[in-house]
Amino acid sequence: MPLIGQPAGAVSLRGARLAFGDRVLWDHLDLSVSPGEFVAVLGPNGTGKTSLLKVLLGQLALTAGEAFVPGSGHIGYVPQHRPIDREVLLRGRDLVQLGIDGRRWGVMPLRSADRTLRSEAVQRALQWVNGERLADVPVGVMSGGELQRVRIAQALASDPTLLLCDEPLLTLDPANAKLVAALIERRRQEAATTVIFVTHEVNPILPYIDRVLYLVDGRFRIGTVEQVMNTATLSMLYQADIQVVKVNDRYVVVGDHDGCTR
Repeated sequence: MPLIGQPAGAVSLRGARLAFGDRVLWDHLDLSVSPGEFVAVLGPNGTGKTSLLKVLLGQLALTAGEAFVPGSGHIGYVPQHRPIDREVLLRGRDLVQLGIDGRRWGVMPLRSADRTLRSEAVQRALQWVNGERLADVPVGVMSGGELQRVRIAQALASDPTLLLCDEPLLTLDPANAKLVAALIERRRQEAATTVIFVTHEVNPILPYIDRVLYLVDGRFRIGTVEQVMNTATLSMLYQADIQVVKVNDRYVVVGDHDGCTR
């Protein structure tokens, strides 16, 4: 289980190993993330990116080593973008409210003052993402970009010091991907929130990244974008001939690989 006791927003893994039987996703992973830092987690499918977030959320135990994270009440989670059935009756404010009520146990009714505080927290979270007009819109009829903005508001409703993002740009069109990435960066800048951002597509978040953790078949590399996103490093990680070209502030990766970030 993750251990508590780090400074607000800080995260660290020491000698971390995650394995399922004989399959080792990663081993001897040492990572210290400072408060307010933006770390992108890259790599192909099946290399343990989402599993890393589950470890930090306390949903998955390390095979060996230690994980240090803020208390669970200080963690916000933004899931992969998936559409919601049109028949779902939840409104935008209801989905955001789950980011608060999901931490409560039992069915004890809230006092009037608590209901007011909860309502104010929901309103603030929607304001963070410029989503006030979505408060009463059914989530099933929202566009992909609108729904993901509300999911970010849900993650921010508890005012977290750590934001874990699992492929939040998946299936979004370029304009909405850029908007969602900018909203997450705005939160980081205005509240010094630590961000750990799992993605296949690095280019929409390039302006915001402090460091990259790149995972491939049990191998990994940690460093700045320039230190990791280059021909030599990715060829080593994939054990294949990988060419990395930077064109107009975008990275293009070409080679014999599966799921390499482009």
